[in-house]
Amino acid sequence: MSEAARSLLQRWGASFRKGTDFDSWGQLVEAIDEYQILARHLQKEAQSQHNNSEFTEDQKKTIAKIATCLELRSAALQSTQSQDEFKLEDLKKLEPILKNILTYNKEFPFDVQPVPLRKILAPGEEEHLEFEEDDEEGGAGAGSPNSFPARVPGTLLPRLPSEPGMTLLTITIEKIGLKDAGQCIDPYITVSVKDLNGIDLTPVQDTPVALRKEDTYVHFNVDIEIQKHIERLTKG
Repeated sequence: MSEAARSLLQRWGASFRKGTDFDSWGQLVEAIDEYQILARHLQKEAQSQHNNSEFTEDQKKTIAKIATCLELRSAALQSTQSQDEFKLEDLKKLEPILKNILTYNKEFPFDVQPVPLRKILAPGEEEHLEFEEDDEEGGAGAGSPNSFPARVPGTLLPRLPSEPGMTLLTITIEKIGLKDAGQCIDPYITVSVKDLNGIDLTPVQDTPVALRKEDTYVHFNVDIEIQKHIERLTKG
């Protein structure tokens, strides 16, 4: 093990224990912050180029899955009914995997997938993304009225682990029609699931800013993973 890898694993391990300690003590705000910070660092490493990383591609896939689990636990702590979500005892099972990532060769204990190419921001951190020219849509550039120059990352959460006999719900938003679509500035959609009293049953999620506008349509092309199995949602 190189000195760089050893130092990295020590920092990750300390952050992981710090987050789970906060979680155990009921300091949920601090736990969420620590989980999100660590998830961001893990995903950054998982998405790094091979020649700039201390880890193999298989190891980076495992690291990315641990980042997903940190996000799931963070989401559970923000849910009004977190007992049905990703549990602390489940997350703690990942500490030895992270610690021994260089020699870990077993199947990952949870059915989760890495979050693809989405930077996880630490609390209070801002992300500035350059507009990417879209040649397939007529070459709309940064100055085009049919495109949005800022791609805000949003707060979408990954798909929950599957469970036998339980149903997951994915909402796909391709586009919405608006009479004044051309006047929208950085449009996004907030998705929430509430009970009859207006209480959130799952974490509220914001889509990234729309990809583009076209005539009277605003295009999103995103999937929203509802953070509770349908069978566990309150009826009504």
